[in-house]
Amino acid sequence: MMKSVIEYKDYREYVLDYYRERKRTSAFTWREFAKIAGFASGSYLKLVCDGKTRLREEGAKKTAVAMGLLGFEYDYFVLMVRYESAKTDREKKKCFEEMEALSSAHNVKILGSELYTFYETWKHSVVRELAVAMPGAKPHEIAKVCRLPISAADVSSSLKFLVNSGFLTMDVKGAYHQTNRSLTTGRLKAVSVAVHSLLRQMGEFALEAFDKLPISERHFSGIFMGMTAASYEKVVEELTECRKRIVSIVSADKDVEKVCRLNMQLFPLTENLKFNNGKGEKR
Repeated sequence: MMKSVIEYKDYREYVLDYYRERKRTSAFTWREFAKIAGFASGSYLKLVCDGKTRLREEGAKKTAVAMGLLGFEYDYFVLMVRYESAKTDREKKKCFEEMEALSSAHNVKILGSELYTFYETWKHSVVRELAVAMPGAKPHEIAKVCRLPISAADVSSSLKFLVNSGFLTMDVKGAYHQTNRSLTTGRLKAVSVAVHSLLRQMGEFALEAFDKLPISERHFSGIFMGMTAASYEKVVEELTECRKRIVSIVSADKDVEKVCRLNMQLFPLTENLKFNNGKGEKR
């Protein structure tokens, strides 16, 4: 028996599972599936599942009906399609939150929703570090050492979330421990939207640090450089490896003296250039 659609986060996976289940119990074909959904091309839905094309809004509604989805399941499927088609992080965030609300209302948890909430704000990352570094500290004491604006109520709320979601555990003495030293978003597309929001926040905080902190407490540097597509990929790989080495260094620390943020940024300052006879003419 298939899982409910609200246990999915990728509409292609659901359509493919639906097809396989129908195929398992009958002589169901992609052509028949497309015909029921009202598509002219008999291979359209297979192309969708293969990632070679995508469903649009009207196509999503027709496909949902063809699969017998009604009520909140119909709405959820359309939201999954809408999420993938969203052009901005704000639109994606709105769709994901609506999906999460529907799943929560029907007692189903979307995989990765805890990570989404975790990365949506910088507060959870900082509190997760400070709770362990300051054993026995009260929420107002944790809030006090933060240079960024956070209240004792925010800290209390964050601690509750971190424990309930498994990012922290509490022992019998009331001390907090991290379940994992480092975290990764893996391939969860929905989480990346929250990470984008966090990166924006950190970029803003970096500007404040540049203006407010003495040079001895901050390190800012950068390079202007001409690059090819190949060298760009190599630099990205080098930055990834560098980040891993840095995580290894700090993971070896037994005690924490302060919580810091390292931003790595690489972005173009010009459009792509095509060179013609040695002249840097843009085409």
